[in-house]
Amino acid sequence: MRKLLNTVYVTNEMAYLTLDGENLVCKVDGEIRLRIPFENIENIVCFNYIGCSPALMGKCVGKTIPINFISPQGKFLAKVCGETKGNVFLRVAQIDKFRACGLQLAQNTMAAKFSNTRQLIRRTLHDNADLRADEDIQKVLNTLKTGIDQVYTAANIEEVIGIEGYCAQNYFSIFNKLITNKKVPFSFQLRTKRPPLDPINAALSFVYTLATSEFAAALETVGLDSYIGYCHALRSGRSSLACDLVEEARCLAERFVITLFNLQILNESDFEKQVSGAVWLNDEGRKKVLSRWQEKKRSDMMHPYLKQKIPMGLLPYVQSNLLAKYVRGDIEVYPSFLVR
Repeated sequence: MRKLLNTVYVTNEMAYLTLDGENLVCKVDGEIRLRIPFENIENIVCFNYIGCSPALMGKCVGKTIPINFISPQGKFLAKVCGETKGNVFLRVAQIDKFRACGLQLAQNTMAAKFSNTRQLIRRTLHDNADLRADEDIQKVLNTLKTGIDQVYTAANIEEVIGIEGYCAQNYFSIFNKLITNKKVPFSFQLRTKRPPLDPINAALSFVYTLATSEFAAALETVGLDSYIGYCHALRSGRSSLACDLVEEARCLAERFVITLFNLQILNESDFEKQVSGAVWLNDEGRKKVLSRWQEKKRSDMMHPYLKQKIPMGLLPYVQSNLLAKYVRGDIEVYPSFLVR
């Protein structure tokens, strides 16, 4: 159990939450692990199987503290809350803030994405000295650096999106070189999405989907509307705001996919090719990715804004919480996620 930004995250799957006077109590196997006064809590997010006591739920309803239930895999299940007193105002503030500051948010998001992508490439160069002199890779690093400067001179969001598209095209032109294990029987030529046309694209699309759904679930827990974004255009059925926030964290998904292939965790038997040419992960392949993704989410990372270690799986929740604080006016600038 962890408390960040006045939100309590219950990450132990066997934890049980109960009430003791004016305190939230966390128990594991009947033993009290943590006790927190309610006056220090704004939100509760549970990733546990066992849940919490009815008395605690009643107390939280009375104090308008929402309890969010998320599956251990990151899927939003339900929310227990009392009378809505804040979300409607938060969503109105969200629309107003995105209209007024959408360009700045888009600029910061894409600049963070380019910076994080540069860090991903540099990590590969650090581990593979023979790639450090590769002219194509150096050119992409320079393109991404230039892209960071260019987004801040863009006159509108459409121009920012255009810069992002150009940088992404250049980045994916050298993506195959980041898969350094020569025994991998696949190659990557270009990014194909709908549908993916090779195993590497199939894995990328699947992990991107996992990450986006986790950001959508996180946004739900803080009361923001995941369908109203500032960068991606509004589209029926699309969580545009989740698509916006996941841009900053795409490097984590991409590094994860690169590792799956470099360690040969995924192989030819984990994919199936359709008559149409589409390539998808089969059941066994999806199980491999999901189990490794769950392991990855449990690993600790240093959050650059909070200056403390958090499980990687909590990143969507921390960023959503920070965005909600920005929308409410509690902080002046939304701190985009940056890999250090």
